[in-house]
Amino acid sequence: MSGVKEVARIAGVSTATVSRAINNPEKVAEKTLKKVIAAVSDAGYSVNHLARNLRTSKTSNVVVLVPNITNPFYSEVIRGMERVAHTYGYSVLLGDTQDSEDREAVYASMLTTKRADGLITLCPRIPQLSKQMTSDELLNAPIVNACECARDTVMRTVKIDNIAAAKEATEHLLNLGHRRIGLVAGPFESPLSIERLNGYSMALKTAGIAYDDTLVASGDFSIESGKTAAEKILSIENRPTAIFCSNDEMALGVMTALKSNGAKIPDDISIIGFDDIHYAQYFDPPLTTIAQPAGDLGELAMSQLCEILAGNPPQSRNAVLPHKLIERESTKPYKPAK
Repeated sequence: MSGVKEVARIAGVSTATVSRAINNPEKVAEKTLKKVIAAVSDAGYSVNHLARNLRTSKTSNVVVLVPNITNPFYSEVIRGMERVAHTYGYSVLLGDTQDSEDREAVYASMLTTKRADGLITLCPRIPQLSKQMTSDELLNAPIVNACECARDTVMRTVKIDNIAAAKEATEHLLNLGHRRIGLVAGPFESPLSIERLNGYSMALKTAGIAYDDTLVASGDFSIESGKTAAEKILSIENRPTAIFCSNDEMALGVMTALKSNGAKIPDDISIIGFDDIHYAQYFDPPLTTIAQPAGDLGELAMSQLCEILAGNPPQSRNAVLPHKLIERESTKPYKPAK
């Protein structure tokens, strides 16, 4: 019995559904997709029994896993990847995982089924296909983690120093005289979010200010979650005079919520974001933020992947690029209420 038929039998679906799940997972219902993924594992299909003759072939494709294709920060990262990929003769295939581990697994399987030569993940997890690899195998595999920082892995990583960047953002507000500073963090299961939380906490500790969890709310990096987080922080009796947001989209949500509550920015409350997406300079008021070199992150991640594929893996496992504080009109010195 062929591999596809065996997978279909185990999953209790048609062979056409199996093919669609492997090639176009976004067109398959989540419940069905999970059945197919489980069946693929049970059948041992990941070793690609159907295409052994393709094992030594080159596809000239690399797949990039993106947790949310609508996030404008990722568009600049991907543009940087594209610039480098074409110089090496590779095409970039995007996998919008929608932050689903199951979808990540399906797209990552493109390596084992020889539909892609390498993989870059912008997600905070190790792709499932690599969980069975030894440390040496993972380090030399054509896989690079960019922007995010998968926990407890030797996977090659390209990122900024999130702790130092978040510390600098918080220190900027402290230097303006603010002492009650809120934080709208990303999801706490994300290592990146934890690093930015740590940077915020370190800055407060250095300034002799106690950490107050009533001033901290978590979002999912979306505008909507920023609005929700701001409403939580605004509900406390002693409101903050400034808020640090872990990305610019959540900062926009925070600013929207503040304005809906009659607050003036930065007269009543200062806001600082993170990423410096293109639209940050056009917010009302223009957003003070931490700039990540998005294009450079994408270029370096792709360069590292292409060098691995060429048999020249970089000596360094972690590449850290510089960030920059961009001061605009959403922050100002603290003035006590009269």
